[in-house]
Amino acid sequence: MTAMPPPAPSRRPFRFTREQYLELGQLGYFDGKRVELLCGEIVEMSPINWPHALCVNLVVAALNRAFPLGFWVASQQPIAIPGTKPASQPQPDAMVIAGSPRDYTDHPTTAALLVEVSDTTLSEDLSTKAELYATANVPEYWVLDIPNRQLHVYRDPQPLPTGLGATAYRAHLVLAPADTVQPLAAPRAVVRVSDLFQ
Repeated sequence: MTAMPPPAPSRRPFRFTREQYLELGQLGYFDGKRVELLCGEIVEMSPINWPHALCVNLVVAALNRAFPLGFWVASQQPIAIPGTKPASQPQPDAMVIAGSPRDYTDHPTTAALLVEVSDTTLSEDLSTKAELYATANVPEYWVLDIPNRQLHVYRDPQPLPTGLGATAYRAHLVLAPADTVQPLAAPRAVVRVSDLFQ
């Protein structure tokens, strides 16, 4: 008769709350690191290479030109995603927020437009982050795909079918450098996609 090995204990990863994540940051656990909280997991971000840094600056400049008074543009700052379990606090590369910075006593929980500049994280930016930003009811989300020189434009966040417990964008456009885009919150502005690339 062969002895059966004991059953393996079930493994469950620990998921951090936003409060735990912020406390760890205050205690210095992330000193010298770039991290964000995605679905309860603390994710270390890649170092910023020059093409990424340059495109972030070009995106921020284009958004500052496009958006009128009553909005402000933040770069690589956290947004707290409300109602997500496990918690998420990503750091988009650019976001356009209604009002002014002094209107906020904590990280914003939504934005008029969020932008991720993607050189090595395209799959995550088009899936996990798109779902998180739709959950935060961000009406428009752009992903600047550096290697393929495309701009993905997501609009119209909608709950997915009942039971899935998630939200996604209903509209997804893929634009080339020769194209232009008009942000939903600044419909008179025309942004040339080519202006967002080096």
